[in-house]
Amino acid sequence: MTINSIEVSENKVNLKPLEGKVAIVTGGSRGIGAAIAKELARNGARVAFNYQSRIDSAEALVKEIEDEGGTSFAVKADVADIKGVQNFLDEVVSRYGQVDILVNNAGITRDRSFRNLSQEDWNEVINVNLNSVFNTTSAVINQMLENKSGRIINISSIIGQSGGFGQSNYAAAKAGMVGFTKSLALETAKNGITVNAICPGFIETEMVAAMPDNVKEQMISNIPMKRLGQSQEIAEAVLFLAQANYITGQSINVNGGLYM
Repeated sequence: MTINSIEVSENKVNLKPLEGKVAIVTGGSRGIGAAIAKELARNGARVAFNYQSRIDSAEALVKEIEDEGGTSFAVKADVADIKGVQNFLDEVVSRYGQVDILVNNAGITRDRSFRNLSQEDWNEVINVNLNSVFNTTSAVINQMLENKSGRIINISSIIGQSGGFGQSNYAAAKAGMVGFTKSLALETAKNGITVNAICPGFIETEMVAAMPDNVKEQMISNIPMKRLGQSQEIAEAVLFLAQANYITGQSINVNGGLYM
C-alpha cells in the first residue's frame, strides 16, 4: 500500500503542466515562434506549427523538439489563405484529435514611410499579420466552445501600442490584434476560453541582428533595462498565459520598460 502511494506521488511530480494539451504556433519555424514551440513542447504539449518556405528550419526544429523528448510536426501553410489554414488545422486534428492552445505568432514587415507605401505593402502585412488571426481562430473556435476550454494567445507588438516610423501597416495590424483580443475575450470568457495578447518590445532576432551596429546601440539606449529582449522571454510569457485560468482580454508587455 505504501509502495503504491509512493508510485502515485512520483507520477504526479513527473507530470508536465501542459501534458495532454495540443498547441498550434503559427510562424513557428524560427525566431520567437520557434522559442514558443520549444517551450510549450518542453512543458508537455504536442506542438504543431506552420512554415512558409524554410523547410530546413522547420525540420531542424521538429528534430530538436523530438530530441528533447517532445512531440511535434510542421506543415507548409500560408496563414493568410483561409483554405490553407483549414488544411493545416485538419492535419492537426487528424494527428492529435483537438486543439487546446492557439498561438498567433506569424508576422512580416514591409516598412516604408507612408508616402512610399504601396497598396501591396499594406495588404501583404495586413493579410499575414491580422487576417491570419481571423483565419486560424475561426478554424479552432467552435471546438474550443464545445469543449468549454481553450487558450488563444496573440503575439502583437510594442509598435501596435506606440506606433513606429515607417510602420503604419505593421502598427495597424498589431493594434488590430489587441482590439481583436479584447473583443473575443468578452465573447468567450463564459465558455472557459481565455484570449490574451503579448506585446514584445525589441527582441534579439535575425531581423534585429541584421541592423547596423549604430542603429542597435541607439535602440538599446532607449530601453530602460539597457538590453534587447530574448525570444525565450516571450516564450515564457506564452507558457504563463497557457496555464492561467483567470486572465483574459489582457495585453502583457514584455519590453524591458520601453513602453509603460
